[in-house]
Amino acid sequence: MTGRAAAFVDRDGTIIRDARYVSDPRDVELLPEAAAALRRLNDRGIAVIVITNQSGIARGLLSADDYEAVRRRLDELLAAEGARIDASYMCPHHPDVSGPCDCRKPGLGMYRQAIAGHDIDPARSLFVGDRLRDVDPAGALGGRGILIHAESTPATDSERAARDGVETARSLGEAVDRFLGALPASPSRP
Repeated sequence: MTGRAAAFVDRDGTIIRDARYVSDPRDVELLPEAAAALRRLNDRGIAVIVITNQSGIARGLLSADDYEAVRRRLDELLAAEGARIDASYMCPHHPDVSGPCDCRKPGLGMYRQAIAGHDIDPARSLFVGDRLRDVDPAGALGGRGILIHAESTPATDSERAARDGVETARSLGEAVDRFLGALPASPSRP
């Protein structure tokens, strides 16, 4: 593939505090270092793609309009910090309510849609989040997965990561710095 690199980033617990089914834009709180980390990706020309499960929609805990209002608020907060998200993909399903789907993480549906829609080379990309379902697609698609140890990370995910040798970081900032540090240096501009 000749596409560009991307960072496939989870939203809740990775970019914003995980407020469990956040439906009110006033509840959106950026995590420390998150905006700066995304800005570093932006500055290097890495596409920032949010991939998020939003099963609260299927469960009736929030609406698609609520999700969009929260997404817009996140965009505003990031813009105020000089950072941006290039695209967002959301799965509104839950298998117990709406049945199985191919988009719910760790499924690959949203990733494949983003890869095709944005000319992404997954093998050159970062897959990062606070749960293993955010990182597991890296194995199937050939990228680099990094699990962030956050308040929202289940103990079983941390244990499995340690057992299986999954790379971990303390924050999105640390994960991004490792990813960027392993990339070839950008050509200097005149």
